[in-house]
Amino acid sequence: MGASDLLYRLYERSLVRELGDAPMPQHVGVILDGNRRFARERGLADVAEGHLAGAQRIEPFLGWCAELGIPIVTLWLLSTDNLDRGDEVAPLLRIIEDAVHDLACDESNAERGWRFTVVGALDLLPAETRRRLQEAEEATAHHRGMRVQVAVGYGGRQEITDALRSLLLDAAGRGRSLEQIAAELRPEDIGDHLYTTGLPDPDLIIRTSGEVRLSGFLLWQSAHSEFHFCDAYWPDFRRVDFLRALREYAQRTRRYGR
Repeated sequence: MGASDLLYRLYERSLVRELGDAPMPQHVGVILDGNRRFARERGLADVAEGHLAGAQRIEPFLGWCAELGIPIVTLWLLSTDNLDRGDEVAPLLRIIEDAVHDLACDESNAERGWRFTVVGALDLLPAETRRRLQEAEEATAHHRGMRVQVAVGYGGRQEITDALRSLLLDAAGRGRSLEQIAAELRPEDIGDHLYTTGLPDPDLIIRTSGEVRLSGFLLWQSAHSEFHFCDAYWPDFRRVDFLRALREYAQRTRRYGR
């Protein structure tokens, strides 16, 4: 082990000790950003190689979450805006399909018990992508371990639009007038129709690559979330980067808008 590796290990252990009995987030959301810049800055032949490197980082990250007892993780793998990226989209979709399907259906996951669910405007995705993601969901539907929610073809504005559409159609189906809906509408009613219905809102949202914005990720659900922005590109995201985010989260006093 070289000197740099030794220092890394010592620093990692120091961060773990610092966390001690600190409160852990129960739901961590991650914006996996920087794959394309990772590929370009390293002179890789194709940006797809950056996406592949990012996909290979997912399993280690989920392992870190499981080790720390974090029960819910949401990973933003593809936005609705990304669907307009021309020739880049098809190989990226294949990489996402393979990553999610392999993690969910691999024999080792029978022991881990991670449960995978998919959220997003899935009707915008190719039929083969929907099929393989659905297979991952079905293969783990009975699992009771860590919940891994993958956001594919996801956009926060689209989600809220779809939630309102679902709410209105549901209310109309029960014979309620528009005036009745408007008079009685509560935030909870909209929340009941979001893609993520049934899961608690994220406590901590992490974005990699140095960008300091949400770009539409979990717009409704993140009202009271804590945020951590990390300079590392997603393929370079290390366990110490994650531990730093958790340390920062533990040091904050959460006020939930009060």
